[in-house]
Amino acid sequence: MKKHIKLVAFCLVVVFSLTLLGQESLYFTGTASSLKLGDKGQEVKEMQQELKNWGYYNGKVNGNFGYDTFTSVLKYQRNYGFRANGIADRNILLSMGLGKVVETGTVNAASTKVTDEQLLARVINGEARGEPFEGQVAVGAIILNRVKNSKFPKTMAGVIYQPGAFTAVSDGQINVAIDPKSTVVKAARDALAGWDPTDGCLYYWNPATATSKWIWSRTVKLKIGKHWFGI
Repeated sequence: MKKHIKLVAFCLVVVFSLTLLGQESLYFTGTASSLKLGDKGQEVKEMQQELKNWGYYNGKVNGNFGYDTFTSVLKYQRNYGFRANGIADRNILLSMGLGKVVETGTVNAASTKVTDEQLLARVINGEARGEPFEGQVAVGAIILNRVKNSKFPKTMAGVIYQPGAFTAVSDGQINVAIDPKSTVVKAARDALAGWDPTDGCLYYWNPATATSKWIWSRTVKLKIGKHWFGI
């Protein structure tokens, strides 16, 4: 009897493990997972160059993560709402366009880079799949408008993964692959092609569920479906 119970338990563990391995997930990959004070190398040099390009760093681009680089990272983090600790983690590097978001289905499967269209579609799906098509495009346009705005990270992945920015990231919906024939993929494609129903808005919220007091300080420009869009 005990042997039978142990066998059943073992089988359940195997099935559970295989189920987890079969799930798709997104993760960050790059030549460095994070950069901190004292680090040296090409990865640091590339980050210094990006910081210099955007006016955060005035020192030498030499690949040495010294105090001047540390303070530059702090300024960058504070400006874009990241935790200000001077460590360039995966979200910081992503926001600078360093590294990439990839996907894997199993441990042994080759990882593949997630396209901008698919990544944007996943956010739209998590944030606005029940909205009219124009409203779905509008959510995608908000993300792209933020990329162009100096108050936000410089890349689409950086905007999407900015801490607390999108429910689709915090609740894991970003990991759900979207059928290429889905309307949210078409919405992402239209947004990437330049359609902006919001005419430059940077924020959206559902007035029935919004919990942030700050969001109500935004100027409302238009309403599409259940979402309000503003600046």
